[in-house]
Amino acid sequence: MKITLTELARKLNGRLEGNQDAIIHTVAKIEEAGPGSISFLANPKYEEHLYTTQATAVLVDKNFTPRQPVAPILVRVAHPYEAFVEVLRLFAPPIQRVGIESPCFVGKCVHLGKNVYVGAFSYIGDYSHLGDGVKIFPQVFIGENVTIGEATIIYSGARILDNCVIGRRCIIHPNAVIGSDGFGFVPQKDAHYEKIPQLGNVVLEDDVEVGANTTIDRATMGSTIIRRGVKLDNLIQIAHNVEIGEHTVIAAQTGVAGSTKIGKRCSLGGQVGIIGHLNIADDVKIAAQSGVGKSITTPGQIVQGSPAFCINQYRKCYVLFKKLPEMYQKVQVLSSQQIKRNSEVDTGGAG
Repeated sequence: MKITLTELARKLNGRLEGNQDAIIHTVAKIEEAGPGSISFLANPKYEEHLYTTQATAVLVDKNFTPRQPVAPILVRVAHPYEAFVEVLRLFAPPIQRVGIESPCFVGKCVHLGKNVYVGAFSYIGDYSHLGDGVKIFPQVFIGENVTIGEATIIYSGARILDNCVIGRRCIIHPNAVIGSDGFGFVPQKDAHYEKIPQLGNVVLEDDVEVGANTTIDRATMGSTIIRRGVKLDNLIQIAHNVEIGEHTVIAAQTGVAGSTKIGKRCSLGGQVGIIGHLNIADDVKIAAQSGVGKSITTPGQIVQGSPAFCINQYRKCYVLFKKLPEMYQKVQVLSSQQIKRNSEVDTGGAG
């Protein structure tokens, strides 16, 4: 793709400083950019790269003042990072594939909407419904009675099991598994475990994104629900009957145990663990590697640690924790001195 800076600035509602006829054909990081590319400067700590970059143009804040002359053409915008995301969208190639490749299996009474794409070696079970513009890449498995909303994209290797409901404009990345059995077993007297049938499903509302190798278990009864706008990273485990509120984001290697309810607009860092049957309030932030063992009922709270608690208290405790070896040595010295004094007193008394 090629675009003039004049046209690009118009799309971004920006103001140019430099050659308006210059042409951009790629995007790049500011420190790696070359001729014909556009980059951005949003964080002041990277300003030094502005004076050495080979980029043809750089997006900067509308009020930014350079400390020295710059070679690139400046495109002044209200929010450089958000504007750069818009540029990335312009350069992202749209998926143009349409039709059913061969070989693949399409079961009985399957509804395929307009402009649907089904890649080779995919399987679509009986009574499933694919909305307009759905894109199914090769080697995808879709079980029976699955509903997939319009413009959803499912990448290779993903598995959508029976009775699951996927909303509109969702993106499911390679090897994600949606609708596998929940981890439910009843311990028996002879120490073996009896499997609990998992009869529910998974519901993804509109605009949900599920990362590669993430697994979302079907409910024992009812539905595991991922609400509108949720973004799940790679390698996440969501257990049966969990509900995740609108626009919550969860980073990689997080595990959420069964029947936990997470509120709206929450942020969970990588490797967070949450036990089952908890309630997490709206707008809560959980720092990476935290272990949550009780409900968080205060909206907007930020927690860290294992067990997790208020991040400000955690930081104070961590300062003390780092000093424990030094404090231990001091205690040992004081203890030795006290023992010596006691011994001297005892010896003096005996004389």
